Amino acid sequence: MNNELKSYFKLHFIVLIWGFTAILGLLIVIPPVEVVLFRTLIATVLLGSILLIRKRNFAIGRMEILKIIGTGFVIAAHWLLFFSAARVSTASVCLAGIATCSFWTSLIEPLVTKRKVKIYEVILGVVVISGLYIIFSFEFQYALGIVMAIASAMLASVFTVFNGIFTHRHSPYIITFYEMLGAFLGTVLFIPIYITYFSSAPLSLFPSGTDWFYLLILAGICTVYAFSASVQIQQVLSAFVVNLTVNLEPVYGIILAFLIFGEKEEMSPGFYMGTFVILLSVLSYPLINKMAKRKALQSDMIR
Repeated sequence: MNNELKSYFKLHFIVLIWGFTAILGLLIVIPPVEVVLFRTLIATVLLGSILLIRKRNFAIGRMEILKIIGTGFVIAAHWLLFFSAARVSTASVCLAGIATCSFWTSLIEPLVTKRKVKIYEVILGVVVISGLYIIFSFEFQYALGIVMAIASAMLASVFTVFNGIFTHRHSPYIITFYEMLGAFLGTVLFIPIYITYFSSAPLSLFPSGTDWFYLLILAGICTVYAFSASVQIQQVLSAFVVNLTVNLEPVYGIILAFLIFGEKEEMSPGFYMGTFVILLSVLSYPLINKMAKRKALQSDMIR
């Protein structure tokens, strides 16, 4: 099995783990801001400890550190919107909105990396949007959750594109450490705004024992492992492939949510129709990409 294929299978395992994050966000009782605060704090401490034990060098240059920490601010905003979307709608609706990642990446990646826009990537992204439109038309009562999830997906595509650049210069684990530190700092800076404009209740800084258990899973498995591994995978796979595969997150997550929450997560037939359209886009990409590469190679040989 070649390295690209192994990375593709590993990516699907990571996406399965991420499909569980919205469920954890609902199982945890404390509000979304506190969830992100503790998630990023625990992840920073865990990953920092691992890197210290392994005697890794944290010095990568001041400007690089600032860039990666700045990306962490984007990650914090993504998670705040993600968990808030799940709270105001359902885990399934939130995960379906995240499926727009590929559409945003097809627009953002060419702007950042200066590569040529691939028409088929844009078309597949539009197919994903059409699937989301079907979902939206049948589940309009969750409009706020869908909009928040779409905004979260756009931010996810931004930091994934930048990670594709960083991973060619630095260790995935060093990148993840500084990004989690940045996400923690970004959340801390957001708290005064949150208290002033969005919440009248005091911060929940003392989670229950059950919340701590779920937070440790969220930070340890869904963040330290899955996030670091996803960054490492981008040494092999492009940001678009990563984000297109992340479209399977709602499929995995919806199945898990139904198994855990039962009828509470049962949606209309239109929701599942839209999800099928999204899945069709994901499964089509490897075949279309292979055909495009073969056609380009044949054109080069003719020249």
